[in-house]
Amino acid sequence: MIAVTCLVSLALCCGLAWWQWDRFMSASGTFQNLGYVLQWPLFGLFPAFMFWRIKKLREREQAEAADPAAPRAVPAEVTVPAPRRALVRQPAVVTEEDAELAAYNSYLRELHARDQQS
Repeated sequence: MIAVTCLVSLALCCGLAWWQWDRFMSASGTFQNLGYVLQWPLFGLFPAFMFWRIKKLREREQAEAADPAAPRAVPAEVTVPAPRRALVRQPAVVTEEDAELAAYNSYLRELHARDQQS
C-alpha cells in the first residue's frame, strides 16, 4: 500500500512538473514556472524517501534489540564553554554643557512645568 502511494505521488507530481514545463514554454511563462518544474519531482520523491528512511530506522532498531551486547556509538564528551563575563560599561563622563544646550534644556524644563500646571 505504501509503495502504491509513493508511485501515485511520483506520477502525480511528474504530471504537475510537465504542466509547469508547458506553462514555462508558453508566451506567458516565467522562470517561476521553471522553478516549479524542478520542485514538483522532489515533492513526488519525498514519500518514497520517507518510506526508505523509516525502513532503515526500523532495521537498526531490530538489530539493536536482537544484540543488546553490541557496542553502541557513544557520543564524545561535550564540553560546555565557560560563561562570558558581562561587559562593564564605564559611566559617561559629564562635561560642562555648552550654552546652547543649557538654554534648550532650560526651555524644555519650562515647557514641562507649564504642562504640569495646566
